[in-house]
Amino acid sequence: MNSSHSATLVARHAGLDDRIALESRRPAPDQSVLARLKKQKLKIKEALARA
Repeated sequence: MNSSHSATLVARHAGLDDRIALESRRPAPDQSVLARLKKQKLKIKEALARA
């Protein structure tokens, strides 16, 4: 995996962190949204680990 692709994955991972934090701070967080975002984040983390 090239460094450009890795940088893109790192940026997406950080963006998901932000979205998870925003959703978590809502008065009534949507658990299905949080679960979906966390799964996406995990897939990116796994892809980075393989890099």
